[in-house]
This record gives sequence, C-alpha cells and structure tokens, in this order.
Amino acid sequence: MTMKKSQSFKFLLLVFFLLAQNIMQSHQRRLEEGGSGDGDIQRSYYQIDLPDQVIGPESIAFDCRKEGPYIGVSDGRILKWQGPNFGWKEFAIPSSNRDRKLCDGSSDPNLEPTCGRPLGLKFNHATCQLYIADAYFGLLMVGPNGGVAQQLANSAEGIPFKFTNALDIDSNSGVIYFTDSSIFVQRRNYVMSAIMFDRTGRLLKYDPETKKVTVIYKETTKMRILKFRLDSSSTNSYVPEEFAKVSRIADNIKRNEKGEFWVGLNSERGRIQNDDVVKAKLLFGDWVIPDPVGVKYDEEGNILEQLDGNGGSALNSVSEIEEIDGKLYIGSVEKPYVGIFA
Repeated sequence: MTMKKSQSFKFLLLVFFLLAQNIMQSHQRRLEEGGSGDGDIQRSYYQIDLPDQVIGPESIAFDCRKEGPYIGVSDGRILKWQGPNFGWKEFAIPSSNRDRKLCDGSSDPNLEPTCGRPLGLKFNHATCQLYIADAYFGLLMVGPNGGVAQQLANSAEGIPFKFTNALDIDSNSGVIYFTDSSIFVQRRNYVMSAIMFDRTGRLLKYDPETKKVTVIYKETTKMRILKFRLDSSSTNSYVPEEFAKVSRIADNIKRNEKGEFWVGLNSERGRIQNDDVVKAKLLFGDWVIPDPVGVKYDEEGNILEQLDGNGGSALNSVSEIEEIDGKLYIGSVEKPYVGIFA
C-alpha cells in the first residue's frame, strides 16, 4: 500500500509538472528554437562581439534616428555599432581626465573609479542627447555628436552617489529618473551589498530645468518591481504600488514601443525558491527547472512572455532586454558581446 501511494504521488507530481512545463513553455523563447508566447514565431540568435578585450554592455540604447546600438563597456567608454563593415566606434567618455593608456581595453574593476563604468543609457529623443548613469561619475549627459560627457549630478541630499546604476526619461517633461544602488558600496564591490543586506538604494529624480536632484524612494533587492505615478497633481504621486513579484533579482527595465516592459533578471541563477520544484528536481532531474532570464509585462503587470536561458552560458548574465523593430537586444554586465534575437 505504501509503495502504491508513493508511485501515485510520483505519477501525479510528474503530470503536474508536465502540465506546468507546457504552460510555461507557451510563454518562453527558447534559445535553440526561438518559440514565442505570441505563437510559433521562429527567431534566430546571434551575437555582436565587443572590441579590445572589453566586456559588460550593461545597457543598450538607440538614438533619435534609431542608429546603434550604443553601449557602455568595462573601460568606461560609450561605443556605437556602425554595422558589420565598420564595427564599433568610440562615441563618448565619462571624463576629460580619463587616461587612455591606462583605461582603453581594461576590464579591471579596480580601475573603474578612474576610467568610469557607464551602466544605464537612454537617449532623449526630443533633443537627441544621451543620458548616462555612470557607477562612479554619477549622472552624465553628452550631445548628439558624442565626446566628453558633462556631469549633471553626483550627490543627493548631501550624500554622494556610490553606485549610479539605471535611468529612464519622462518623454513629456524631460525629467530624468535614475537609481543609486547603495550609499555605502561601489559597483566593484557589489557582492558586499548582498552580504550586508544593504537597503540603501535610492530612486532619484533630476529636473533639467532646475538642475535639482530629489530622492523619491529608498529600497534595494526585495524581489519586486514597484510602480510610481508621475502626476504631480495627484495625492498618489510617487507613492509606490507593487507592480510585480519576480523570481530573481530584477535588473534594468526597458519599455518597448507598445508600452510593454522587458525586465532583465540578472542574478540568483539556479536558485530554487519553490518547494514543489525542489521536490520535482529530486525526483526527475534538472530538466523541469525553468531558467527565466527576462520577463515581458503589460502595463498592468501581467506576464506576456518569458525569455529562458535553458541553463546555458549564452544568457547566464542578462542585465537588460531592449526591444526595437521586433528584435531583442540583450545586455550583460560581464559578457564580451551583445546578444540579439532577430
């Protein structure tokens, strides 16, 4: 009797996970197959390699003519892709004091405070200016022709930025919203932030008219995405609402032309947080375990699609997913390439 119960339990659990896997796969892109939640749309995957031993195209941007992609890399430069015939070209640097002999081609985190480390990127399509969240130099801006970036802000409420990270732009007002992930830990020591259970990350607002920086909210690594209303006339302005819970720590959030949101899931890979999945792994092996590296949401926080890494190395470090003209451009904090689903 005990054996029959055990076998029945295993059979029911197997059926449950087969059904769950089929539902999950209907919303996932597979690296090998390119399946989509919108149907059996086939996509090819390829990579654009970076030059000069640099790594880490954390964020991806396209200018007001849809040229690019533009990326920030480990040696502090902003690079622009000019197509396969011309490759990558330097577009901007974070400071006039940057030492080219020391910095160009570097992937040494200990040189980042000197060389810079551009993370979040976003063009204001009204002005064609590129805004940059540099982990060490703060909030920067450079004009449409590139060059040396101008520093706009490096502190808020008297507290210097330690880890300027991501940014976005209000297309109506031109106001910049950006993050400082810690007031204690620099990017090169980011592991310490997790060890310390650091909760000092800040959501900030920069008004280009007044040049004032305002702290809107403080929070880090709570496995959720918050939504803030930007209507200053509303009593709920800047009051956080929970938009979605995530299975891994979310990184950059990028909106596509349809108003949908792609969220990169950059860390905690392989961590299982659901007891049933743990049981399934013990019984049936790793094949039942999903590997979400990106999620697309609608404006209400409903999941539209998931990008699955299939446990492989190509997508094991996804910081951002930029969707433009039907293609997905995959950013990473450590890879030597930009991944593309076409």
